[in-house]
Amino acid sequence: MPVPPPRERLPFPYRPESEAIAAAMASLQGALDWPRVIETATPWVEQVRAHPAPFWAMESLLREYPISSAEGLALMRLAEALLRVPDAETAVALTADQLGRADFDGTGDDGPHKMLASLSASAIALSKKFLPGAEQPAGLLQRLGARTVVAATVRAIQLLGRQFVLGRSIDEAMKEAAAQRKAQPVLRFSYDMLGEGARTEADAERYLASYENAIAAIASGRAERGPLPPMEGDGISIKLSALFSRYEDAQRDRVFETLLPRVWTLVERAAAANLNLTIDAEEVDRLELSLDVFDAIAERIAAAFPQWQGFGLAMQAYQTRALAVIDEVAAIARRHGLRFMVRLVKGAYWDGEAKRAQELGLPAYPVFTHKHHTDVSYLACARAMLGHADVLFPQFASHNAGTIAAILQMARAAGVPFEMQRLHGMGEGVYREVLKDGSIACRVYAPVGEHRDLLAYLVRRLLENGANSSFVHQLADPAVAPAELLASPLAPTELLASPLAPTAESGLPLPAALYGPTRPNSAGADLACEAMRAPLLAAVAATRVPAVTEARPEDSAAAMARLAAGFGAWSARPLAERAGALRRAADLLEARLPEYCGLLVKEAHKTLGDAVSEVREAADFCRYYAEQAEARLGEQRLPGPTGERNTLRLHGRGVFVCISPWNFPLAIFAGQVVAALVAGNTVAAKPAEQTPAVAERFVALLHEAGVPEDALVLLHGPGETVGAALVADARTAGVCFTGSTQVARLINRTLAAKDGAIVPLIAETGGLNAMIVDSTALPEQVVDAVVQSAFRSAGQRCSALRLLAVHESVADGVFTMLAGAMRELSLGDPALLSTDVGPVIDDEAFANLERHVARLRAEARLVGETPAPAAPAVPRLVAPVAFEIGAVEDLREEIFGPVLHLLRWSGDVEQLVARINALGYGLTLGVQTRIDSRAERIAQLARIGNVYVNRNIIGAVVGAQPFGGEGMSGTGPKAGGPHYLYRFCAEQTLTVNTAAAGGNAELLAGLGH
Repeated sequence: MPVPPPRERLPFPYRPESEAIAAAMASLQGALDWPRVIETATPWVEQVRAHPAPFWAMESLLREYPISSAEGLALMRLAEALLRVPDAETAVALTADQLGRADFDGTGDDGPHKMLASLSASAIALSKKFLPGAEQPAGLLQRLGARTVVAATVRAIQLLGRQFVLGRSIDEAMKEAAAQRKAQPVLRFSYDMLGEGARTEADAERYLASYENAIAAIASGRAERGPLPPMEGDGISIKLSALFSRYEDAQRDRVFETLLPRVWTLVERAAAANLNLTIDAEEVDRLELSLDVFDAIAERIAAAFPQWQGFGLAMQAYQTRALAVIDEVAAIARRHGLRFMVRLVKGAYWDGEAKRAQELGLPAYPVFTHKHHTDVSYLACARAMLGHADVLFPQFASHNAGTIAAILQMARAAGVPFEMQRLHGMGEGVYREVLKDGSIACRVYAPVGEHRDLLAYLVRRLLENGANSSFVHQLADPAVAPAELLASPLAPTELLASPLAPTAESGLPLPAALYGPTRPNSAGADLACEAMRAPLLAAVAATRVPAVTEARPEDSAAAMARLAAGFGAWSARPLAERAGALRRAADLLEARLPEYCGLLVKEAHKTLGDAVSEVREAADFCRYYAEQAEARLGEQRLPGPTGERNTLRLHGRGVFVCISPWNFPLAIFAGQVVAALVAGNTVAAKPAEQTPAVAERFVALLHEAGVPEDALVLLHGPGETVGAALVADARTAGVCFTGSTQVARLINRTLAAKDGAIVPLIAETGGLNAMIVDSTALPEQVVDAVVQSAFRSAGQRCSALRLLAVHESVADGVFTMLAGAMRELSLGDPALLSTDVGPVIDDEAFANLERHVARLRAEARLVGETPAPAAPAVPRLVAPVAFEIGAVEDLREEIFGPVLHLLRWSGDVEQLVARINALGYGLTLGVQTRIDSRAERIAQLARIGNVYVNRNIIGAVVGAQPFGGEGMSGTGPKAGGPHYLYRFCAEQTLTVNTAAAGGNAELLAGLGH
C-alpha cells in the first residue's frame, strides 16, 4: 500500500487557548440545565461519602497520602521503582531514601478510615527505624531488619497493584471480569495489555504477540457468552507506540511500512471475531499521524469487513483541537461508510505536553491549561459525538459525578445509544450509584499484566487523580460541599468573575514568557507540525553555501588595528545601547529561522531538529547577555565612611579574540561574540575553518542590528595561521576559545609567553562524559537518555556521552535494550526529516573515528551498532556503535563521534565517581537513579561542571543550565550563566573624598546644623 502524503486534517495546534474555549462554549449554548445536573449528581456524592471506598482503594489512599504531601510523593515513588530493583542493597537504600524524606509519625486525620490510617502510618514510622540512612552502612541487626521492611514494602506495593490490574494474564483478567459481571451485569470490559512504548523491535514483537493472544482469548470467551454486537461485548485497547519503536512523524514511511501491517493483523482478528478494538490516544505530536494510520486502516476495513462496527479510537478532551478531531473522525467514517466506537477521555499526558511546548518555544500550549476549560471541552466533545451518532458510538470515560450527570442529560435528550467508562480500581463508588439505573451501560478499562509492568501506568493515574483540583481527590474530602464539588464549569455570564469563568489568560505562563517579563524565550518550531516545518524544509532545499574569503596573514594585523581604534567609541556607548543591539539581533535571528537552518544543515551537516535548536540558542544568548549586562555591569555604589563616595565600574578590556568550533558554528560563535561586545569590547571573530558561512551571516546580522563595523570583524582562515596571529597580537586583551584541550593549552602557553599585560583566557574544551545508572532507574528512560546523549549530532558535542556505567544487576537488560534501540536509528542525509544521525564534519574526523572503532573492535566487546545504509546518500557516515570495556581507565581519550563505551559497576558508587574524576575531565555527568540522596551525593563528589539527573546530558539551556566544566574541560566561568560577563570586563573603583572642600556638607545638613 503506498504511503499517503501528509495532510493537515486539523487546525494549527498552537493557537490561543481563548479561541478554543470560546468555540467549545459556543457549541454548548442551551445544551445543559446545570441545576438538574447538580440535582442528579448530589445523591451519588452523598452515598459515596456515606459508604466510602475501602482503605486500599485509590480514593482513600489519595485522601490519606495526597501526592502533594511528602508522604504521598514518597509512596508514589516507591511504587514506581521498588518492584524492578533486583538487588537487596539498592532496594534497602531506595526504601530508606524515600520513607526517610517524609513524616509518617502522624496519627491520621478524621477521615472514614482513621484507625487504619493511624495503624498504617505507625507501621511505616516503625519500619523506618529499621532502615539505615540511604547511603550509610548498617549493622547486622539493622540489615536484617531493613530487608524485612523492604520485603514487606514490596508485598504492600504488589497488593496495591492488584487493585488496579484486573489480572496478571488475560485468562486471569477474564475470570475476574466474569465475577464482576455477576454482581453488575451491565459491565463490559476493554482489556489493556500493560507496557510502555516499544524501544526495540523485540519489544514491539512481544507486545504484538500479547495483543494477538488477548484477542484470541476474548474471542473464545465471547463465543461462550453468545453473539453480541461489538459495542456490547468485551474488547481490547492497543497502543500504536507499543507496536513500533519509531512511531513518530519523522519516520512516516517506516510507520506505514512496519506498523500498519501489524495493526491490520490485529484488526483482522478482531473483526473476524466481531469484537471491538480501540486505538489508545497518545501525545499531540503523533495526533495527525495517528489519524493518517486510522484512515488507512478504515479504508481496508471498508473493503474487507464493511459491516464490522468494532473499530475505535480514544480522543483527549484536554487538547485544544479536540472538537476538530471528533469532526475529522466522523468524516473518515462517512467517507468509508463505517461506524466507529469513540472513547472520550480527559487525557493523561498533560504535564509532558506542557513541558514540551515550553522546551520547544512554541507559540502556545496544545492542551488546555485550566482544569475547568478541559471540563468544558469534554462536555462540548460529548455533545459533538452525540451529534455524530449515525457514524460514532459514543463512549464517555469519566469519574466526575457532575460530568456523568451532564452526559446522561445530553444523551437522553439526543435519544442515542452510548456507554460510560471507568478505570478498573477507580470510581467504583460513583458508578455503584450511577448503575442503579439499569439503563446505563458501563465499560471498565482494565489493565492486564504483571505488577512491575503496572508501575508507570499507576503513577500516571496517581498524578492525574491525586491533584488537589481533581474530582476524585475532592470527592473524598467532606469539607467540599456537593454544590461546590459539582459547580458548573460553564460559568454563566453573570459569574464571569468566578474562578471557574473562561479566561483569555493561560493557566501557565506562555512558552515565550517562561523566563519572565524581561527576557522572552526564543521561538522554536514543532517539526511534527506541517505548517511549521514546511518553510524550514523549503529553505533547506533552496540553500547554497556561499564561499567565504580567507583572511591573508596581513589582514589579521590590519583588523586588530581597526578594532583597537574602534574600541574607545564602542566602549563609551551606553550599556543600554549595546544591550539593545543584542536584542535586535535576537529578533532578526528568529525572523530568519529558515535561512539559518538551511545554512546549518548544508554547511555543518546538522539535522533540522538540531539546526532549530541552535538558532534558538544563539537568540537566547543575545537576550540573556543583554539582560545580564544591564543587571550586572552598571555602575555600583559601595558602602564607606561618611564624607566619601565609593563606586565600582566595569568596562571593556579592549580587543577580544573569539575562536569558535565547527560543531556549534552559530550558537557558540554567537555566545562568545555577543558576550564580549555587550561588555564593551571590540571583537576579532575567527570561526572554524569548516563552517565560516554561517558565522559570516551572523556577523552581517550584528552589523545590521547596530554593531559598528570597527567593533566586530570576521577573520576566516586556518587556526595555525590566522588564529595563531590573532592570539599572539600585542593588542589582544582577551581570548575566548571553545575547542580541543590540546589547542587550549597551546593558546594558554602563547599568552603566557607574551610581554605586556596578562591576558585572560576563557576556554571551554571537551570531556570524557559519563552516565551512572543504578538498578532503580527505569530502563526505557535510561535508553532514551543514552541514545540522545551519545548519538544525537553524530556524537559531535563536547557534552556527548562517552561512558555508560550500569549496575551489574541490570546491565544485561539495559545493554540489550540499548542495542535494539541503536538498530532502529536512521543514518543518512541530514536534510531528511527521517535522519537521526548525519555525517561527521570532515575527512580527518572520519578517518580518526574509523581508526578508533577498528581498535575497539579488536580490544573490546561489541554490544550494539546501527546498520549502515547499503548505498549512502552522503559521505562520511559513521554508524553509532557501543563497546563494553573492562574499566573506567580503559577510556583513554575523547572520541569525538557516535562511539559509546559501556561498563558494568558494582560495590560503592562513590569509588566509581572517584575513578571518573581521576580521568581529569569535568564537563558533564549523568545520574540515573530514584534514590534522591544518592544522586545528591554523586553530584557533591563529582568534579564535574554540569550534572544531570534522570535525563539526557546534552542541550544545556541558556540561563537555566549554565554550561562549562573544570579540570581539563575548561577554565570557566560558565557560558549562559550569571558569572560569564565579568570575565570580559576590567574593573575600576573610584573613591572620591566628598569632604575635601572644607567639610562634609551632607552630614552636617542631615544633623540639622
